[in-house]
Amino acid sequence: MCLKSSPPEVTKDNASSKTLILGGVFAFCTAGLLIPTVILSINANRPPVISIFANQDENQCAGSQIMVNNVDCVHTPGPQAGANVTKGYKGGMEVDYVPNTKPYFQSSMCPVNVHWHLGTEHYSAGEYDEFGTGPNSVNNNLPQNQQVRPGYRCRHFDKSQPMFTNEYRWEFCVGMQVGETYEVHWPHSAAGACGTPDQYQTPFYDGVFCNLDEEKFSTLSAQDVADAVGVQAQVFTVVNDERYFYPDLMRGFIKDGEYGKDIAMYTGSTTGTTRSNEVCSSYAPITWQVDRKCHLISASSFDRLCETMRLQRDNMTLDMHAHGSRELVKDSLVANNQANRRLGGHDHHHHHHGHDHADHLWADGHGHLHEEWF
Repeated sequence: MCLKSSPPEVTKDNASSKTLILGGVFAFCTAGLLIPTVILSINANRPPVISIFANQDENQCAGSQIMVNNVDCVHTPGPQAGANVTKGYKGGMEVDYVPNTKPYFQSSMCPVNVHWHLGTEHYSAGEYDEFGTGPNSVNNNLPQNQQVRPGYRCRHFDKSQPMFTNEYRWEFCVGMQVGETYEVHWPHSAAGACGTPDQYQTPFYDGVFCNLDEEKFSTLSAQDVADAVGVQAQVFTVVNDERYFYPDLMRGFIKDGEYGKDIAMYTGSTTGTTRSNEVCSSYAPITWQVDRKCHLISASSFDRLCETMRLQRDNMTLDMHAHGSRELVKDSLVANNQANRRLGGHDHHHHHHGHDHADHLWADGHGHLHEEWF
């Protein structure tokens, strides 16, 4: 996610009090939300965005973001995201904290935003990787000056099947395309305005920090932050087929059959195209729970989501389009604390499978497979 404001400056001497990992700042640009260079306009004939709330000034979370700068990655501000989530992969950065492996609601966390990226920021060999395909023209539905960096794609696209090519009449989402891959992020926070009209915020940072000021935040350990702030991520290929309709993408990733069943977990950072393997996010460590599989989803499911976003007290217009994807984080910047959870339909039925003595193959994000002990 990226901010509407100007992108954070890169500083080479700012790994001190404002750097997260050890001080722990956890707003997550999970995904280059609100990228400053991406200024999307809604069609002139599209109805204006309205709110069902009479007084927009009562938003208790407005302006709550705790601001920190990006830093040169040489300063090692903390583990970064998005990472390789292929089964068996381990990052190269040794850390002494662990991801929150529980369903987020069990840690009093609630979703405070939803947004998505063009292509994927994460990498899962055989699911969304460099061999994925899609419509011939990436950013096909956006003007040249509004196009964003694409990530990896899924392998579902089949131009011979009408559900991947038949156009859909989008009513609420902007610049979306049938057949394309999108990675959806749901930032969660225990400091959000959970259960109130102000729960969902754009930028998502306001939702994350809503009930946590800088003074209180400075008392938290890195593990405290990883336990209290996290992101759910799920990857979809959009189809024009109502068999893949899911009515509520607002409240978190789908857990139904294979959807949300094989989850990779690790600690990382916020994402977005203002970050790279040279410029790192200081918002770390936060927990990531990422579905390793790519799933089909109907275009109408996304449009229903955008319609729901329009009904929130805070104006979420700038999250109703795909944001750009950060490049895959290199091994040395990825935490070595990967964990797994396989869900049996519902979070409260989950159980763990030991893999301490199993051989696995993992991909490094560049098409190479390596045998590792996991």
